[in-house]
Amino acid sequence: MRLLRGALALLLLLCVHGGHLQGAQAGRDGFVKVQGTRFVLNGNPFFANGFNAYWLMTFASNPAQRSNVSSALSQAAGSGLSVARTWAFSDGGSNALQYAPGQYNENTFQGLDFVLSEARKYGIKVILSLVNNYDTFGGRKQYVNWARGQGQNIGSDDEFFTNPVVKGFYKNHVKTVLTRVNKLTGVAYKDDPTIMAWELMNEPRCPSDLSGRSIQSWITEMAAHVKSIDGRHLLEAGLEGFYGGAAASSRRNRNPSGYLLGTDFIANNQAPGIDFATVHSYPDQWLPGLDHAAQVAFLRRWLGAHVADARDVLRKPLLVAEFGESSRDAGFSEAQRDEVFGEVYAAVYGSARAGGPAAGALFWQLMADGMDSYGDGYEVVLGRQPSTTGVIATQSRRLRGLVRAFVRARKVGKGGN
Repeated sequence: MRLLRGALALLLLLCVHGGHLQGAQAGRDGFVKVQGTRFVLNGNPFFANGFNAYWLMTFASNPAQRSNVSSALSQAAGSGLSVARTWAFSDGGSNALQYAPGQYNENTFQGLDFVLSEARKYGIKVILSLVNNYDTFGGRKQYVNWARGQGQNIGSDDEFFTNPVVKGFYKNHVKTVLTRVNKLTGVAYKDDPTIMAWELMNEPRCPSDLSGRSIQSWITEMAAHVKSIDGRHLLEAGLEGFYGGAAASSRRNRNPSGYLLGTDFIANNQAPGIDFATVHSYPDQWLPGLDHAAQVAFLRRWLGAHVADARDVLRKPLLVAEFGESSRDAGFSEAQRDEVFGEVYAAVYGSARAGGPAAGALFWQLMADGMDSYGDGYEVVLGRQPSTTGVIATQSRRLRGLVRAFVRARKVGKGGN
């Protein structure tokens, strides 16, 4: 009965109309949209139970490794996962996507084409991140070095956010990716409903400007640029969720110690064009001096604060875009990882069931069998870790249950049986 009441609350909140649950094909063909604090797809609530797999484009660009991409997506679909987050960047170097400003490796781009084609095949939506904050895969450091090579007098890599030449390089990359026509499907990326959302940057940080003005201005400018090219897809900033800038000191105190990095969860997500908020969670990295129980307690508070702010202040959906537990931590056990996954999933489900803003969670990271050498300790190979796989699949079933309850509630509201 409580489940039905929660579905009725969703119905009132969404004010959406439509028929029965859509099949997998219809789900693939619809664009994910935002209504209030919820994601919707084809008139029904949409919950992003999913995963990160940064490596998809890189592996797909090598025909000998494409089977890993297909295998991972197939296994993900089998566990009910609905969203993949991955990189639409690789900057600098001969095998990169963008090996020089505005110059692209067609073979690598065709790898991304394959990823989107396979994701559509398995009914999985994709979030594409457009640049990295870190040096891995080039990132903002590579952009700054390109500008230096063209005579720009740039000091800190943080000038990625302010230098006009660097910003021009980034805007060109955005336009190139968004207007790319998939060689396998014939569909331009900006017109492809397989893509759920664009992400401006993976974990933007600007520690040289703790006022937050640099990143706030950059997000505002780049969000407008993305929307000028593509008004159909959702957009998010890529934030980890740290509070700062003009945020009240009580909010900044929610951060792990030392994590004031020039971003602000509130102001950044209020920028025009940002459709939903994101939060990441790595208490094992952020609080290494605490034991596991204390880290889990922090995780619970961290998620609770962001769910409340998304509901009461931002009034936008909230996606836990990265979370995980590393097997390289001292005393790690699969039960420990399951507890972290369970806490995140409970926060999402509890909010979603009550009609709140938590709209899903993407664990870091999914890998296929045989990819052990690419692991970072956070990898999950579905089926090979049966306990964690069960936790993931159970969350998928619970969220599907909310959608079914929503549809039943709508029938009742229309006088159906």
